[in-house]
Amino acid sequence: MQQRYVGNSGFRVSSLSLGTMSWAQETDEQDAAEVLHAFVAAGGTVIDTAASYGQGRAEAMVGSMLGDVVARSEVVLSTKAGVSSTESRRSVNASRGAMLSALDASLARLGTDYVDIWFAHEWDPNVPLEETLSALELAQRTGRARYVGISNYNGWQTAKAAAIAGFTLVANQSEYSLVQRRVEDELIPAVEDAGLGIMAWAPLGRGVLSGKYRGQIPADSRAAQSRLTAYVEPYLEPRASRVVEAVAMAARGLGRSPMDVSLSWLLSRPGVATAIVGARNAVQLKELLDAQLTVLPAEISRALEDVSAA
Repeated sequence: MQQRYVGNSGFRVSSLSLGTMSWAQETDEQDAAEVLHAFVAAGGTVIDTAASYGQGRAEAMVGSMLGDVVARSEVVLSTKAGVSSTESRRSVNASRGAMLSALDASLARLGTDYVDIWFAHEWDPNVPLEETLSALELAQRTGRARYVGISNYNGWQTAKAAAIAGFTLVANQSEYSLVQRRVEDELIPAVEDAGLGIMAWAPLGRGVLSGKYRGQIPADSRAAQSRLTAYVEPYLEPRASRVVEAVAMAARGLGRSPMDVSLSWLLSRPGVATAIVGARNAVQLKELLDAQLTVLPAEISRALEDVSAA
C-alpha cells in the first residue's frame, strides 16, 4: 500500500487508514483481529480511533491487540478527544482539562505511552480556541503525541487555528467523498495555505458509494440499524443516488469496483493524504484491499465531478 506524506510535514501514512468507529459495537473482537491483521499485512499502517467510539471500548479493543495481533511499531495510532457520546447524548468539551484527561485515559486504554497523532475531535464554541490548542501543544511537547491536528473544523476555523497555534498542526480530519464535497469550498484552500493534509473520513459516502444501497437496504447494513439509520439517510436521497449511478457506470467501463473508483478519485484530490475506511469485517476489508487506487482517466474524473457538483 502506498505511503504518503501528510501536508507539508514529515508525517507518513498509508493511503488507506483503518477506522474503528464500529469496533466493540457492530464489530466484535474476532472480526476486529482479522481485519487488523489483514490490513497491516497489506501494508496499511494507520489505525484511527477516538475516545468517544463505543465510549472508549474501541480504543480498549485496539490496545488489547497491540503486541498480540500486530506490533506497536507496525502501526500509526491516531485518536481524538473532545467529544463524549452515550446512547442518548453527545457532548463537546474541548477545554484543556477535559482534553488532557481524555488523552491520559486513551493512552491507558491503548496500552501505550504515546499516540502518533492526536486530534481535537470537534470545534467547541464554548471554549477559547487558544485553550484547546494549548492542550495539543502540551501533549506534543511532553511526547504523549508525536503529531497533532484538528478534526471537523471548517475553513475559517482551520485557518484561525493554524495562524495562532505557535506550533505545527499537520492534519485536519474531515468528511470528504463524491457525495460530500463541501470541503472544497473553503476547507481545502485553507488546509493547503496552512500546509496541513486532509485525512478523509467517510470516503465512501457512509457506504453508499460502494453501490450496496442501489434499490435496497441490506439487512446487515448500517442503514438497517436503528442506531445508525440517521447516519446513512442523508446519502440515500436522489442527488446522491445520481452520483452512485455515475460511479457504477464508470466502474463498469473501467472494469473496476465502485469502491475503487470512489477512493481513487478522492486520493487524487488536492490535500488528501489518506482515506479512513471503516471495514467491519474481513470480507469488506478484502474488497477495499483489492482496489487498484490508481488515478482515473481525466474524462472519467471530469464526468464524476460534473454529476457530483453541488
